Amino acid sequence: MKAPLPDNETDRLAALYALDILDSAPEQDFDDIVALASTVCETPMSLVTLVDMDRQWFKARVGLDQAGTDRETSFCAHAILGRDLLVVPDASKDPRFADNPHVGCANGVRFYAGAPLITTEGFALGTLCVVDDQPRRLDIEQLQALRALARQVTSQMELRRHAVTLANTTAGLQELERRKDDLAGLVGGDLRAPLRLVAAYLERLGTTGRHDTDLADQVARATAGHIRGFMELMHHLTEMSEAGFGADGLHMRRIDLTSIAQRAVEAVRPIAATKQIWILNQAGGPALPIIADPVRLEQVLTHLLFAAVKYTPAGGRVRVGTDLESGPALRLDDIDMPDGMRPELFPHLYYGAIANPADAPGPDRGLAVAKKILDAHHATVALSDRPGDGTSLHVVFPSAAANRAATIDDLLAV
Repeated sequence: MKAPLPDNETDRLAALYALDILDSAPEQDFDDIVALASTVCETPMSLVTLVDMDRQWFKARVGLDQAGTDRETSFCAHAILGRDLLVVPDASKDPRFADNPHVGCANGVRFYAGAPLITTEGFALGTLCVVDDQPRRLDIEQLQALRALARQVTSQMELRRHAVTLANTTAGLQELERRKDDLAGLVGGDLRAPLRLVAAYLERLGTTGRHDTDLADQVARATAGHIRGFMELMHHLTEMSEAGFGADGLHMRRIDLTSIAQRAVEAVRPIAATKQIWILNQAGGPALPIIADPVRLEQVLTHLLFAAVKYTPAGGRVRVGTDLESGPALRLDDIDMPDGMRPELFPHLYYGAIANPADAPGPDRGLAVAKKILDAHHATVALSDRPGDGTSLHVVFPSAAANRAATIDDLLAV
């Protein structure tokens, strides 16, 4: 049975293409997620699929050599029609899939569970799915982990694209800043005389009601040589407006860091449970107001916590807390094991986000992206590691009051 198209198919495809991820190179972050999904759900195959116009493409895969399949026979084309998991215990007995060529072949699909990858705007772009060639069922803990891992996939895709947008915006603002002196010279020098003549002509016209031919001729000759300068001024001001208020920028507003941290903990807790990792949530204190983009910041904190869980041995401990220090602060501790085993978070954080905050390749690219988003929030990031204590990541944000005062000062300076 061929899946019908979603009602919002045109907008859904536009959202998929805007992420610029189709046919991109493999990335360790996504490979780690499918490997973890396969382990947690005890299935031989797991995929991150993106459903294109007439195909489904695999961003990451384990247990399968194909890079994609046609959409018409895709299980995931059915999964993106819903908002929650699509679970098919035995595809050979499901009327939607019994005649599917992927079911009837040797080592074909018998079990399928797919969690739709739903963006913050509500578009289902594909799935994180697990597949088996034997009928089976998942328990509640496995289903919850699959949902949580799917949210990680979507966050990773959105954060990567947003980091590119921020980099482009920053480069544009830097270019505008470089040209600011040229603009000041233009307004204060070459254009001042023509503007004075125009002002004098308009003032005389308004006072006497009569056209002054000689003055009008002076205005015409003076401005004719500076039309290009006037056009450059208008173009520059337009660019400044678009760079400062573009739709792709951070949507900053006053939020509570404590609440954001708590939501990040709850988002990752089902994944931690599958590794018997205990998350000690100490982010339940008083509200800590900051100015931030709530969606992007929650995605960043969730990814940092997911990284801690990913690089911690089974049975480990992760602690998350918020407090007021030099500013509203979040602390993430990846605690050493009692038997001396150490989590591996420190080198990944150090080389991926601290020592090399650029677009780091390999397994640390997601951490590098997270660092870019934190930089855009003017957050200070510190990292420490001590045998016996473990790894501690400290993120301090400007307080909402200080941020507001700085904004007012900036406006007054202008």
